[in-house]
Amino acid sequence: MSRYTITSALPYTNGPVHIGHLAGVYVPSDIYARYLRMQGHDVAFVCGSDEHGVPITLKAKKEGITPQQVVDKYHAIIKNSFNEFGITFDNYSRTSAAVHHETASEFFKNLYENDKFIEKVDEQLYDEEANQFLADRFVIGTCPKCGNEESYGDQCEKCGTSHNATDLINPKSAITGNVPSLKQTKHWFLPLDKYESWLREWIVEGHKNDWKSNVLGQVKSWVDDGLRPRAVTRDLDWGIPVPVEGAEGKVLYVWFDAPIGYISSTKEWAKENGKDWEPYWKDKDTKLVHFIGKDNIVFHCIIFPAMLKAHGDYILPENVPANEFLNLEGNKISTSKNWAVWLHEYLEDFPGKQDVLRYALTANAPETKDNDFTWKDFQTRNNSELVAIFGNFINRVVVLTNKYYGGIVPTAGEFSEVDEETLAKVKEFPGIIANSVERYRFREAMGELMNLARLGNKYLADEEPWKQVKENPERVETIMYVALQIAAALATLSEPFLPFTSNKLKVILRVTQNDNESHAQHVEASNWNDVSIKEELIPSGHQIGKAELLFAKIEDKDIQIQLDKLEATKVANEIANKEVEPQKDIISFDDFTKLDIRIGTILEAEKVPKTKKLLKLKVDVGIDTRTIVSGIAESFSAEDVIGQKVSVLVNLAPRKIRGVESQGMILMTDTMDGKLAFIEPEREVNNGESVS
Repeated sequence: MSRYTITSALPYTNGPVHIGHLAGVYVPSDIYARYLRMQGHDVAFVCGSDEHGVPITLKAKKEGITPQQVVDKYHAIIKNSFNEFGITFDNYSRTSAAVHHETASEFFKNLYENDKFIEKVDEQLYDEEANQFLADRFVIGTCPKCGNEESYGDQCEKCGTSHNATDLINPKSAITGNVPSLKQTKHWFLPLDKYESWLREWIVEGHKNDWKSNVLGQVKSWVDDGLRPRAVTRDLDWGIPVPVEGAEGKVLYVWFDAPIGYISSTKEWAKENGKDWEPYWKDKDTKLVHFIGKDNIVFHCIIFPAMLKAHGDYILPENVPANEFLNLEGNKISTSKNWAVWLHEYLEDFPGKQDVLRYALTANAPETKDNDFTWKDFQTRNNSELVAIFGNFINRVVVLTNKYYGGIVPTAGEFSEVDEETLAKVKEFPGIIANSVERYRFREAMGELMNLARLGNKYLADEEPWKQVKENPERVETIMYVALQIAAALATLSEPFLPFTSNKLKVILRVTQNDNESHAQHVEASNWNDVSIKEELIPSGHQIGKAELLFAKIEDKDIQIQLDKLEATKVANEIANKEVEPQKDIISFDDFTKLDIRIGTILEAEKVPKTKKLLKLKVDVGIDTRTIVSGIAESFSAEDVIGQKVSVLVNLAPRKIRGVESQGMILMTDTMDGKLAFIEPEREVNNGESVS
């Protein structure tokens, strides 16, 4: 038995958790932790809310509340969502906890007292109007690496590059929009350049065969570019105060503070469970694994290891299996733009379907490249895979066992060659799936689990017990016995991936203790390795339960609701981002009075040939009936506008458009959802009445 410390990136408490977080970090880490526990390993799976940093204060300013109110609100939402979704953290803490403040302060003081920092005064960006320094996300500018004009002061979300605020080109304050000045301030820096050769040897050379290429590539790029000292303190009023004299008004940099949250969460868990926390962080035989997204690679593979190395008595990560990004319906997930599928909302909209989302996100996991989540793919994976393959096999097995034998597992007769081959293949699956999981290839592992269900479906389809039951009942007993062994194997091996489904299947097969029934009616559930070793996973004579659907079809209307929700978000963003046209040149009142605008009625309308936008209209404007060409054909059909009251600029000089002389202009406006609308009178008026 080995000891593992597994960490998941601490989610920022400036908003809820979305599917990008789940696919990149929390689902794969939970699969891994569940798998290791089933293997009998000693596991500490820790996480917690990251409650410091600039995004928290920005959110507080936006909502008009305090930073503490922000973190309390979202910590509760995130923690409850994780619990309901089945993420099995041994401890979910928060960086506002006293144990974390103590741990982070002690860590800083240890490095400070052992001269691991550089103390220096340099120039930082400063907003004169806001009267504060602009750390991290208080400043926005052009990324020096990729040219993204909306890069933050600590990181560019487009290319993933981490940098300092002073590296930005054309920086602006995110608070006031002003161009900041430079002002001197004192900070403490971790001299990463001193760890450059060690980092190259440890990661680039030492882990070139077992770490993911995207992780190695980003680390190598940073190291090759030359590491520079990194500030570990900030001029802010929200965070952990720097615990040394002369540091008033300064807090620990969130990326120094946050990863220490893994340690403090472990301490909290150990204290509550009567354990010693230190072996999980200081015993060289413990394997430390960080699950993160690609935007956190630099912090977990360069900065945090350098911190641990500087401290001197902590273990270093065995692996950092970072995933790429998950997009949503072709666009990048964005918390600020509300372009996301939020976990707490999903749990409300799809009650009891936690495993469907786990499956869809794992089957489409962004392990080697950015992937795209679509609601149609989500529906297809549920209906065509979970329902049609996994659920179909289990339903047939349970229904037939109840129909033929009253739910009693039959006794097998002599196995045919097909039976023996099938049972032998079942025994191979724990090793095949384990091999994928231990290489952090969870998408591949999930695919192998589904192959086990496919094996079961093929076996039943080939052997056709429903056709043989009358003329060869003994053969059918053997077929159903074999099929039930496959079902029992699925109940065990699905647990890391589809835990709710696994539990439901175990209850149906009665291979787990149920408090509502006597123990005699159940058999002990198999562990992971039993599937390869045991001759039978579910014995003859055992009574199983009645059939229940493991998965239900997801209807088109359920998916349309989600698509409509995203469309509403898209429209709202377009409206919010739409730039107001600048004021035109100044005119005199006399110029304004020259405009002759009359109410008219459209009498006839037809499409102008070979055009997309133009309608030819006959309009009664009271003083006469005239022809007007208007670019409204993409918003209105010719039939729709006949009889429509309109406002017409009648004294506009005639102009030929596509060979038709247009004798005026129809006045239009944009609605809130970005569509064209006629400017029409609110009361009944006669054609020709002036608009003033």
